[in-house]
Amino acid sequence: MITYEKALAKLQEKRDEQYAAFHSRLLKNEKIKLIGVRTPCLRAFAKEWKGETDAFLAFPDEYYEITFLKCALVGALKYEEFIGRVDKVVPLLDNWATCDTFTAPCVRNRREEFLPFIQKYLQSDREFTVRYGLVMLLHYYVDEQYLPVIFKSVEELEKIDYYVMMGAAWLIAEVIVKYYEEGVRFLKEGSLPTITHNKAIQKACESFRVKGEEKAYLKSLRRL
Repeated sequence: MITYEKALAKLQEKRDEQYAAFHSRLLKNEKIKLIGVRTPCLRAFAKEWKGETDAFLAFPDEYYEITFLKCALVGALKYEEFIGRVDKVVPLLDNWATCDTFTAPCVRNRREEFLPFIQKYLQSDREFTVRYGLVMLLHYYVDEQYLPVIFKSVEELEKIDYYVMMGAAWLIAEVIVKYYEEGVRFLKEGSLPTITHNKAIQKACESFRVKGEEKAYLKSLRRL
């Protein structure tokens, strides 16, 4: 079984000081300590340490990379194992990068069963717990049958923190890209905060999958 000291030693071998400084600026949270290991290396370590999930969950969350690996290892589990551990790592999320990369392929075929977890996260008073609920909707629920769930979830958000609003905008932008008419209807009829509304339009217009005339109309829906 791997120990915390051995894991840190392996991570230190891949330390990139310039990347650590760069990534720290992107995270915009001075409280987060980074070793400076690039994401592809972290993913490789997650594969190497598959089977060490519970050992990692017992490690302290001193470094960004350790928390990232906890999420990666839990996310790679089968559904029954995943739901038994996901609530242990979601409270550890404290930045957009770890939150947005914490995927769980096992949810794809168990979407109905996982919805109560998402609804619970969306009602949290923690910014990145709420964002995680939105990101999971984006990864696995942007499908016609779940559009009412997505629209209702976004409209009922109580948290208006920056990363929550940006997560909601990202989600609605993806809906617009895949289901243009339904997405536009929601923008016109919905009650999103102005910053979220405009950011959703901006992100949708950045997609090559949205046609020129569609982008022009979307831009006309921007609020002042």
